Amino acid sequence: MLIDTHAHLYSEEFDPDRNEMIERSIRNGITKMILPNIDEDSVNGMLCLSDQYPNNCFPMIGIHPTSVTTAYKSQITQVEKWLSKRKFTGIGEIGIDLYWDKTYQKEQEDAFRIQLKIAKSEKLPVVIHVRDSFTEVFRIVDEEQNGQLKGVFHCFSGDAIDARKVFGLGFHIGIGGVVTFKNTNLREVLKETGLEYVVLETDAPYLAPVPYRGKRNESSYLTLIAARVSEATGLSEEEVARITTENAERLFGI
Repeated sequence: MLIDTHAHLYSEEFDPDRNEMIERSIRNGITKMILPNIDEDSVNGMLCLSDQYPNNCFPMIGIHPTSVTTAYKSQITQVEKWLSKRKFTGIGEIGIDLYWDKTYQKEQEDAFRIQLKIAKSEKLPVVIHVRDSFTEVFRIVDEEQNGQLKGVFHCFSGDAIDARKVFGLGFHIGIGGVVTFKNTNLREVLKETGLEYVVLETDAPYLAPVPYRGKRNESSYLTLIAARVSEATGLSEEEVARITTENAERLFGI
């Protein structure tokens, strides 16, 4: 059994065959899929899917950094309203993205910090989007860490030193399709750090692993990611599945 800790299965890319895709993933042993939110527009689709597959799809709530605007406080108010209405598995996808646009960097940092505080208040893990922003994200998490914060640095792309910094904060790293790419250092990182603080993810429909790179990603491809992690660490695929599944279950309470 494997757990896909990050999959946008409510995305329109899956509209033609969403149910078939999810059933295919379940047949392949990916029995649990955690759904990160993007913004107000994605909540309803995500919750409908979670209600359709209550034993397989688990929703999170949060505002993705690229969706943060000058109205971020009202956006976060909506997050808080949803938290008062129903149960969520975590706060996410939150974080800082300075790759596309730095216009709202201050707003992103403020929104990130506020959502970390919400996570502490709600006793929920966070899933953090980090793109060209490791220094900024690390600083804010370090400042907010009071022993209660836990979660995942999603789509980890750093080196072993960065990984150990993340572990030192009490966080896990999320490993996805990039680990199968030819020019990546992730296999060396995993060989050095092991899997004690690692969870697996697809980021579907994005970042499909080899041999599907450039095509639509889906949760069933998590087996390909696990296979490359097995090669990198020298552990059997069964052991990779056991360790990362236990990590995900413990972290997200599923």
